[in-house]
Amino acid sequence: MVQSPMPDIARRVYDHNFKLDPIVRSLLDTDVYKLLMLQTIWKERPNVPVTFSLINRTHSVRLADEIDETTLRAQLDHARTIGITKKEIIWLTGNTFYGRERLFSKEFIEWLRHYRLPEYQLTIEQGQYKIDFIGDWADVTLWEIPVLSIISELRSRSAMHGVGRFELDVLYARAKAKLWEKVLRLDQLPELKIADFGTRRRHGFLWQRWCIAAMKEGLGSKFIGTSNVLMAMDLDLDAIGTNAHELPMVEAALAENDEALLASPYQVLKHWSRTYDGNLLIVLPDTYGTTAFLDKAPDWVAEWSGFRIDSKEPMAGGEELIQWWQDRGQNPKDKLLIFSDGLTVDKIEQVYHRFNNRVRLSFGWGTHLTNDFSDCATVHNQQLKAISLVCKVTHANGKPTVKLSDNYDKATGPESEIKRYRSIFGQLNMAKHDVIV
Repeated sequence: MVQSPMPDIARRVYDHNFKLDPIVRSLLDTDVYKLLMLQTIWKERPNVPVTFSLINRTHSVRLADEIDETTLRAQLDHARTIGITKKEIIWLTGNTFYGRERLFSKEFIEWLRHYRLPEYQLTIEQGQYKIDFIGDWADVTLWEIPVLSIISELRSRSAMHGVGRFELDVLYARAKAKLWEKVLRLDQLPELKIADFGTRRRHGFLWQRWCIAAMKEGLGSKFIGTSNVLMAMDLDLDAIGTNAHELPMVEAALAENDEALLASPYQVLKHWSRTYDGNLLIVLPDTYGTTAFLDKAPDWVAEWSGFRIDSKEPMAGGEELIQWWQDRGQNPKDKLLIFSDGLTVDKIEQVYHRFNNRVRLSFGWGTHLTNDFSDCATVHNQQLKAISLVCKVTHANGKPTVKLSDNYDKATGPESEIKRYRSIFGQLNMAKHDVIV
């Protein structure tokens, strides 16, 4: 397949004079786990009323001071006009995902054919944009990635507004060299398997595309794909991803008593397994604490293909999972461990040397791949520094949702509900450490 040449990013940033330069141009400019989860939601819980909310965990950054409200609304409104194209439908229905053909059902694809992002609510509170998406779960969930991508790229555009042509050349030359040095370091890990997970907080669409193309050339078969569906389609890569915290968060909010609440993480897995199998049977255990999840997990969970370590310290999380598998008669070498939380090259190297050949090992590299411009600008520019921005489900069926996480600083929900959930699930082996991205 002949690929289109890489654009001159600096020239594009400097020269563009569109009335609106859209950031999101396709419904497939999203992470594949959103489509995988959407199909499950559409089948199992489509009409649960939910609210998704933008949350800036980097409180020192006042987004409303950096991003013009009119521009933000224009980008969000444009995203609402986008429908899936005939070409995209053909690719989704004909492509092989995780070795499986026709992963998405005809009925789901037909529903998606008519889908548009729903309305949003936007206000400003204490210098922060408060953006809520309210509606039925199946209708609202796809807003997560577009709103994060839009906010992140508008920050980048604001940071570079008025910067000269040659200064932009230097900025991107330094960023390219910095990324390539990372790629060369990673290429020294002979059995590495790594994917791009950087859509949510990317510097920009074109920059993410450049990073993916660089990884593909520099790492060869060690680069196993991208979470971004559109870029997987355009660059002839595998779309990589499984599931996220919103599934157990909503299921927990639907629980009618404490017993049902404790069982809710495993009910989610039952729903998931009615649609997916094989390497898509990946558990995300940390929504209410990894140790609590493992202690109460039914025996059949050990049969699943693997786990994704998110908020837990990677070394501790990996060792805990290996021991848990061994205690249940499973061979860890047959299991997949995916690491994805705030990975730097240093951390990837440490985890690789600790666990390679002990498990099937994979990495999802996010913000430090697609939005690392520290020390690249010719002048100090804080707006080029990535922030910890998320879009989480905050209410379901009229009740607040909660995520405890293995990191106390990543807990979300009202304090009273966080306290109640901790009293039910416990706090064993949770810790407190800074949230960078």
